[in-house]
Amino acid sequence: MQTQKTRLGTEARQAETVQAVLSLAAQRSPGAITTAEVAAAMGLSQGAVFRHFATKEAIWLAVADWIQEELLGRLNEAARAEPLSALSAVFRAHVAFVVANPGVPRLIFHELQEAGDTAVKRKVSGMLQAYRALLVGLLKQAQAAGSVAPDLDLTSACALFIGAIQGLVMQSMLAGSTAQMASQGEGMLALYLSGIKP
Repeated sequence: MQTQKTRLGTEARQAETVQAVLSLAAQRSPGAITTAEVAAAMGLSQGAVFRHFATKEAIWLAVADWIQEELLGRLNEAARAEPLSALSAVFRAHVAFVVANPGVPRLIFHELQEAGDTAVKRKVSGMLQAYRALLVGLLKQAQAAGSVAPDLDLTSACALFIGAIQGLVMQSMLAGSTAQMASQGEGMLALYLSGIKP
């Protein structure tokens, strides 16, 4: 008799694989994760995983797709407010996403460090470009409303915003826990908003 696990369709199995990779990445370097370990985490054979993905890169690309869809979806949802409130909501949504998915920043950092040009690296780069575009749009709206300095350097303001979150991520990696990210983030967010106001 087949178990329910073996009867899962390709879409469900792919989603399960993505979550297994993210879970493993929260505990160790993404570059060291093998497909055998992913399969073991799912209670499957390696061959069973490859029935739903042609290659290991296809698995990593599915993970990058999930990150892009989930993170940008949450950030765009958070951005539906008055510009300064939206910036705060986007910051908090990003921090909350990392707290809930600690394997995500490890995967992103790992892919961006890769020397070659891969589909996964292009996906991650595209996601970061979309993120920056969202921030530039909010900052321009805030400028038009007089909520931030009229001569604000938008490129630098975007870099500082994302850099603040990356700094929180690095501190959490060093501490081995994301528990303090939200509380530490509030102080950084207040400092950031103070710095960009007229």
